Amino acid sequence: MGHASEDGAEGQVLLRRDGAIATITLNRPNRRNALSHAANRRLYALWDEVDADPDIRAVVLTSADCGTFCAGMDLKEAAALRASTGKDILQLLDDPFYERMRSVRVPIIAAMTGHFTAAGMVLAANADLRVGLAGTSGGITEARVGRGTPWAAPMVSMLPLAVLMEMAVTAQLLPIERLYALGFINAVEATPDDVRAKAANYARVIADNAPLSVAAAKAGLLSSVALGAQAGYAASKARHREVYASEDAIEGPRAFAEKRPPRWLGR
Repeated sequence: MGHASEDGAEGQVLLRRDGAIATITLNRPNRRNALSHAANRRLYALWDEVDADPDIRAVVLTSADCGTFCAGMDLKEAAALRASTGKDILQLLDDPFYERMRSVRVPIIAAMTGHFTAAGMVLAANADLRVGLAGTSGGITEARVGRGTPWAAPMVSMLPLAVLMEMAVTAQLLPIERLYALGFINAVEATPDDVRAKAANYARVIADNAPLSVAAAKAGLLSSVALGAQAGYAASKARHREVYASEDAIEGPRAFAEKRPPRWLGR
């Protein structure tokens, strides 16, 4: 998979549009796609760009081929910034735990074409669907390097607590096949190109659905994770009011009755 030069933030995190699908690619293969300060800023800004474009219906998040989807943040750069500024790298980032991903309007599919650890696991956890590469592993490795894992707290809704605790305190990697069996991964594919193709297929299917329904489904389910079942249910019902009151709610049944594809307006 060829990529542009990674000089500068735009080269380190690429954005490509293909109709209603946006593909964001981490492009630092010579650093195992570790995220620099500049790459973090670029990624944070791209989520706003996605939300500002109503024509985007799904996002694929992937990376340049190097055997690693994302090795985490760039620890070498972080050490240099600590020496020059006296500040921890997290103090210098707009969104140190990539939480902005969880409020992006459209679903994000992580196409993980290699191993993923630390910030790579954060990106995977904050995505909505995940496709992995056969033979790779993922883990929460911060305990090896004296870093922290507050971002792992929402993962209690994604993995059994005993498994998540094992990952966090041993800092050992788990095979992608086990993560798939536990339900954390949606699909496992044989090659990096197959991973991207599977993710793109998910994105196309999502893009064909009613955009208000998709956005409300994502927001509603994440509300339940954040608030608990009862409060999340109430928040989800409130979020769906605009769906039921929309023109698309009329168009969908009409198109079904007329045996034609629906023409979604997003309103």
